[in-house]
Amino acid sequence: MKKIIALAAAALLCIGAAEAQNTFKGVVKYKVESTGQVAMNIPEEAAKAEIKVSGNDMYTQSPIFCGGLTECVLIQNLTQTACMNYGPYLSYFRSQDFEFTYQGDGKLLMKQEYKASDFDSVDIVDTEAGHFYYEYVSGETKTIAGMTAKKLIRHAYDDDGVDHPMEMWYSDEIGPQINVLFGGIKGMPLECTMDAGEGKAITYTAIDIVKGKVKEADFLLPDGYQVLSEEELDTLGEELKEAIELMQE
Repeated sequence: MKKIIALAAAALLCIGAAEAQNTFKGVVKYKVESTGQVAMNIPEEAAKAEIKVSGNDMYTQSPIFCGGLTECVLIQNLTQTACMNYGPYLSYFRSQDFEFTYQGDGKLLMKQEYKASDFDSVDIVDTEAGHFYYEYVSGETKTIAGMTAKKLIRHAYDDDGVDHPMEMWYSDEIGPQINVLFGGIKGMPLECTMDAGEGKAITYTAIDIVKGKVKEADFLLPDGYQVLSEEELDTLGEELKEAIELMQE
């Protein structure tokens, strides 16, 4: 599965069965900074981030890990559930006299279920244009927020076959052993720098790891989100695409 689309920040592997898990419970807190040659404005609400962790389960509302229309994400082993809000888009297009088959407010629950085999190839070297792979760097570690972090490089090749490597430091003692929120890496990222283009870059770094401070209620999705059938989602997607194309003409 070489073209997995990950939610993290525009961004980015269990060993054996999905039942295997780390036992860590707590909250990983991050700072988010502009680290490129060209400065970026990081809004105050986005400058801090956190992920709640309980074994193989994770929950986050932080923009750096959700982004776009996603308001929160729940990970349960290999199942990812996202709360999406298409409301602003729908309201705008409806004000421009576009009509949609879907009549709701745009708050939708999106669930994606993966299999462990979907990630079998992500750490196999693959330099084909449009593909990527993970290189786990043996022997390189550093301490981040009191944890030993290991080095990982995500090699991603554009349509011209040019590699755009991204360095990440992660802990395999925290989180799912296949972390689908971060493209299937083997644990929890503690530091990562993402190229935003034109000399801009964003780095998120764990600054505090608080053990034990989670409860079941921390992993409940908010109310008010609707589940659509696959057919209804396809129809909505096509109608939104058509509306965008018409507005661009």
